[in-house]
This record gives sequence, C-alpha cells and structure tokens, in this order.
Amino acid sequence: MSLQQRKERVALLSVVSNSFLVLFKVIVGILIGSVSIISEAIHSGMDLLAAIIAMFSVKTSSVPADDHHPFGHGKIENISGLVEAALIFVAAFWIIFEALKKISSSQTLDAPEWGVAVMLFSSIINFMVSRKLFQVAKEADSIALQADAWHLRTDVYTSMGVMISLGIIWVGHSIFTDPKIHWLDPIAAIFVAVIILRAAYELTAHSIRDLVDVKLPPEEEDWIRDVIVSCRPSLYGFHQLRTRKAGHFRFIEFHIQVNPQMSVVDSHNITKGLKLRIRRKFPDSVITIHIEPCDGKCVDACIAGCLLAEEKRPRLV
Repeated sequence: MSLQQRKERVALLSVVSNSFLVLFKVIVGILIGSVSIISEAIHSGMDLLAAIIAMFSVKTSSVPADDHHPFGHGKIENISGLVEAALIFVAAFWIIFEALKKISSSQTLDAPEWGVAVMLFSSIINFMVSRKLFQVAKEADSIALQADAWHLRTDVYTSMGVMISLGIIWVGHSIFTDPKIHWLDPIAAIFVAVIILRAAYELTAHSIRDLVDVKLPPEEEDWIRDVIVSCRPSLYGFHQLRTRKAGHFRFIEFHIQVNPQMSVVDSHNITKGLKLRIRRKFPDSVITIHIEPCDGKCVDACIAGCLLAEEKRPRLV
C-alpha cells in the first residue's frame, strides 16, 4: 500500500470513529441530562468535521501541480487546519456559555454511571485512532492528519476529565442521599472548553505560519547548509538561501558560486547531487539552485557563505 493510500485510509478511519462517538455521546448525554457529555459530543462533532476536512485536504493537496497551480496544492492542508481551528473556537465558547447556565440551575443527573462508561469507551477509541493518525502524519509530514490527531488526542484528555467528574458524582450519590455536587458536571464542561481553546490556538498558529511563507525550522535550514558546505572544494560559496513550506511540500532555493572556468556539465552535476541529497531527507521538495561564477566581487552576502580560505579568495585586479 502506498503512503498516499495509507493517508486516505487513516483519514477515513477517523471519520467513521468520530461519527459513531458523536451519536453515542449525544444519546447518553440527553438521557442522563449531562452538559459535560453533551459538550463532549460537540467536541467530537468538531473532531468529525475536522476529520472530513482532513480527508478532503489529504486527497486534494497531493494533486500534482498544473497550469493554474504551478506550485502545487499543498497549502490546502494549511487552509483546512485554519478552518478547523475557527470551528473549534466557536464550539468552545458555546460549551462555556451552556456550562455557565447549568451552574446556576438545579438540574440533577440521572444514572451518571452511564456517563462514566461512555467517556471511558470514547477515550479508548480516540487514543487508538489518534495514535495511528500520529504515526501516518509523521511518515507523510501531513499537517492535516497531524491536526486531526491532535483533535482526537485532546478528546482523550477531556473525556477523562469528564469521566472523573461524573465518577465523583456517581460515588457521591452512592454514599450520600443528596451530596450537592452536581456543579462538577458544568465545571468539567468548562475544563473541556479551555483545553479545546488551547488546541485551537496552537492549530491556528501552525496553519498561519505556512500560509504566510515562514521559513523552515532552524534545524532543517542548518542541515541544508551543511549539505551545501560538504560540496567543497568544488563549490566556492553560496548565498540567498530561502525556504518555505506548503502542506507537506518544501520549497528550497539558493545560489551557489563555482570556478568561472568550470564546464556546464560539471556545474550541472553539482546541482544534481545537491538535489538528490536534499530530496533523500525531504522527499516532497521543490529545489531551485542558481549557478554563479565566483568573479572576485566579495560583497557582504557573498562573504557570509564563502567556502574558500581567506588566502585563496579571488581578488579584484
């Protein structure tokens, strides 16, 4: 099975599991009157929508470049992440609004043990699916799958929080006639909303970073520089290294300086070797290398990337 097929299958798995959990939580939440479980159903609903968006973006972002999209479709993944984050913000504020209303009401819970059971079941399912999503997202460098995985992993934590609060209510009712602890349910819902807001903020920042063409992480750029430097003594220098990312695609461009007497064939072989080495680490990369003769005009940008020893640098006559 190809990596693209694995990406699409794991995205479909997320859609199916979230669909089931949304229905399950809504039914139990309404039956026992738990705002925290209903808030979790909304959370899972956002996860379902995120999974659908992720499945669409995974398929579309891998479409090859065409005349209208010469740089490919990679940013579709970043746009999908931004849309997911906006929806999560809306859901989180709605949960807080409903929870605050519930705190002031006197409504009690019926059969909180059912709530404990559904939250435990939800945590197990989401942990298993999110682990698979993280695995494939790392292999494919897919921000859409990574965002979907974080949605589900966040759901694991919030489900556990709701389960604990409902468990306390359950135990309290078993020991006391009227323990007056139903306020734990809406408090757990607010806890869920706060965690959701944090996840939405991080997802927004991650998506916007690539949409505005922020350069690759420092460790990745340093690795690229090391690869270029390793081409000494055939390479005299380099400058104007520029990088960006769109979805799982990386765009890398830089200038290299060679001996003015070097043949076109030799300079071409240098660029070919550089591209092969970079693509071994970053398979989905678009690499542009501009070749320049080292003519002795040592401007600041040139000196910064000069690979010649001081005494061997060419001088202007």
